[in-house]
Parts: sequence; C-alpha cells; structure tokens
Amino acid sequence: MQLKDKVIVITGAFGQLGRAVTQQVLADGAQAALLDVSQGEAPAGAQAWKVDLTSLADARRVLDAVAAQFGRVDGIVNIAGGFKWQTVGDSDDLAEWDALHAMNLKTCITATKSALPHLERQGAGRIVNIGALAANKAANGMGAYAASKAAVARFTEALADEVKLKNITVNAILPSIIDTPQNRKDMPDAEFDRWVKPQDIARVIAFLLSDASAAVTGALLPVTNKT
Repeated sequence: MQLKDKVIVITGAFGQLGRAVTQQVLADGAQAALLDVSQGEAPAGAQAWKVDLTSLADARRVLDAVAAQFGRVDGIVNIAGGFKWQTVGDSDDLAEWDALHAMNLKTCITATKSALPHLERQGAGRIVNIGALAANKAANGMGAYAASKAAVARFTEALADEVKLKNITVNAILPSIIDTPQNRKDMPDAEFDRWVKPQDIARVIAFLLSDASAAVTGALLPVTNKT
C-alpha cells in the first residue's frame, strides 16, 4: 500500500499507459483523478474529467475540481501526448511540430502548473512526466516528436530545481517503444518481446509517486525491456 489514501491525477488516462498506471495506483491504495481529452469510464476508486490540457484555463478548472472533489492532490502523472512520424523534407508547413509541441510539452506544463498550488497546500507532492528514450538520439522522421520530448526532459529538470525546497519531487521516465496494440499494428515486423510493457512502466511510476522516492528528483529514468 505505497500510495494508501493519496490522490493521484493521471492525464491521458484512457490510453494504454494511462490505464495501466490507473490500475497500478488503485492497487497500491490511491484514489485516482482521470483526465483526458475524451470522456471515459472510470473504475471504482477513480473519477474522470474531460479536459483540454492545451488550455491553461481548462486545466486550472479541472485541477480545482479534482481538489474540491477529493479534498487534496498528492501527485500528478503527465501521460497526455501523441506521436507522428514525419520527415522535415516531406512536411509542407511544419504543422506537426506545433501539434506535437502542444500535445507533449504544453499539456505537461499546463497540468503541472495547475496542480502545483494544490501540491504546495499539502506540503509535499510528486510529479512524474513521460519523456522518451528516443529524445536522447532522434532518428529519421522523429524530429518533431523527439524535440518535444527533449523539451519535457528540460522542463522536468528546471521544475525539480524550482520546487526542491518545497518537498515536491519532479522526475521523468524515458520509455523505449511501448508494447501497445497500436504500436504492434504500426510496426508489424518488429520484435515485440523487446518492447517495454505498460504494466512495467506503471510500477516505476508508482515508485516515483510513493514516499519511498523522496530522495529522487530531477531524474530522467530510462525504462526499457530488451534493447
């Protein structure tokens, strides 16, 4: 029961990783606030909110509603994001750069900024962001995605330093390719057994949300299977 009685906010909650994290934190005794751009059905112990996290005003509205509903916020996991493979040469207007910046970085910033006052009110808090191992060395067609995830890493480090005296930790995980049905469909010839499973990532996130991780902040943790 590492997270017993804690309230954890999960953005992008109805994707594959979001569902795995929800299942893990509920199993560890937490209550969960599930945020997503689309409405989904929340399991027992959780409540769902529809939100546009590219809007700071909407993010604040929902985080305030979460705090009012549960009485507190102890941690937030910023999973909301997206991916698109696109080369620079084949892009007409670079729209994917703006789109991935908004999905992967801006949503992380607005949700975190909206959660901070509630974490500070508790006198402690945990923030876990989702970066990407691919951001360390981008490949063909990965420029926009890798750049947005690299920005998440720098945001994580800067915020960790900003709030280090407030008993709030800020960390990011850097997954390799996640084993999801969509990724299997997109890459049918890949070696799926080398991909990291959402449940394995969720266990690492649960540790970073727990009191046991109090001495870890500003870290960028690779989470891989067989590379």
